[in-house]
Amino acid sequence: MAEPIYLQENQPDGVPPLALTGERTLPDVPEENYWYRRHLAVYEWIGARVRGQRVIDMACGEGYGSDLLARTAASVVGVDANPEAHEHARLRYVRDNLRFERDLVDHFAEPCDAVVFLQTIEHVEDPGAVLDHFAGMLSPGGSAYVSTPNVLTLAPEGAEKSGNPWHVKEYRADEFRALCEAHFARVHILGLFHARKLRAHQLAIEKLRWDDVHARLGITKRFYDRFTPAIAAEDFSLRSGDLDGALDFIAVCRP
Repeated sequence: MAEPIYLQENQPDGVPPLALTGERTLPDVPEENYWYRRHLAVYEWIGARVRGQRVIDMACGEGYGSDLLARTAASVVGVDANPEAHEHARLRYVRDNLRFERDLVDHFAEPCDAVVFLQTIEHVEDPGAVLDHFAGMLSPGGSAYVSTPNVLTLAPEGAEKSGNPWHVKEYRADEFRALCEAHFARVHILGLFHARKLRAHQLAIEKLRWDDVHARLGITKRFYDRFTPAIAAEDFSLRSGDLDGALDFIAVCRP
């Protein structure tokens, strides 16, 4: 049976909806809401830290993160090589301090105070060269914000990689730290974790075998049809601590 094709819902007039392919996350797809909010939580955290700055959002995809950053930043450039994503973002998100450029992340260069590169370094063949490129763009005192999923919580236990065909390399915490520290003088890494109702749901699965219970009751689809669209960015939290248990790593890198 063919996999269902999910398109964005309720897009503004003249804005072509994007299809969910697994290469990038999308808003306006109820079935994708968990992953969208997981990404959004990090964008919101960064948005509070780039107020008044010139920001480059590399591999910006659909554009929702660039738009969020532009709420506080002095200016934002969203960069993505995909023609459909670029056209969608250009039409969907319009602000005086926001523009979108279709280009490769290792080619586009413009002086800035912050580079944002979320959930993409795992797609890159030469991540070191990309990080060096970002470091060269930053003004004195600038920061690069780089995130990636934790292979220990993304892949099956004991596997070196998940089944995501778009990922070249998935990282453990020590591997990701070593990569960033090889190209930046100062690196601080946080983990993204479940919070609020997602934490309660995780504990219910781990302690009460909730996934077995709703399967026996025959309510799995009805439960997740309600639960997934209700997830919010506040159901995730960033903190230091046991990074091996994190969902994603977020590195704040300074030359």
